[in-house]
Amino acid sequence: MRSANRGDADAYARLLSDVARALRRVIAYDSIRLGLSGSDVEDVLQDTLLAIHLKRHTWDESRPIVPWLRAIAHYKVLDHARKNKRRLTVPVETMAEILPTPEPEPSLSGSAGRFLEILPPRQRDVLQALTLDGVTIREAARRLRMSEGAVRVALHRGLKALAAKFGGSE
Repeated sequence: MRSANRGDADAYARLLSDVARALRRVIAYDSIRLGLSGSDVEDVLQDTLLAIHLKRHTWDESRPIVPWLRAIAHYKVLDHARKNKRRLTVPVETMAEILPTPEPEPSLSGSAGRFLEILPPRQRDVLQALTLDGVTIREAARRLRMSEGAVRVALHRGLKALAAKFGGSE
C-alpha cells in the first residue's frame, strides 16, 4: 500500500489482487453469519475494493494494514445486509383467523382500590385522583382543596406506605 500510495501502479494492482483474495473469505464468513447469499459476497467485495481505493489516503502507514482492510470489509458487509434486508410481510387480514382474540385489560380500579384502603383518607384521595382518575397535581389540589405541595407530600407518603406494606422499594 505504501508503494501504491506513492504512485506505483504495478504495486497497486498486486495489492488489489491480493486483498481481493484475502477479503473474499472474510466477507463470505461475515455474509453467512448475517444470512446473505453467496451472490452477495462478490457485490460486497466490489464495494469494499472501491472503498479501499477511495479511502486509501486515510490509512496510517505507521499502523498495520490488515485490521484497516478487515474493518472496511466488515462495515461493507453490514451496510449491504442493512440495505438488502428483505422483510416478510403478511397482511393482517390473513392472520385474523389464527390470532387469538385479545383479552380485555383487567380493571385496575377494583384491585387498586383495595390497596388504597390501607392508607389514611387524605393520602388515599390523592392517590385515587392522581393514579386512577388521571388528573394532574394542580387539578387534584383544586379538587381536594389542598396546596400543590400538600398533594405532592401526600402522594409521596402514600406511595411510601404502599411500598412498605407490599414489599416494594423506594
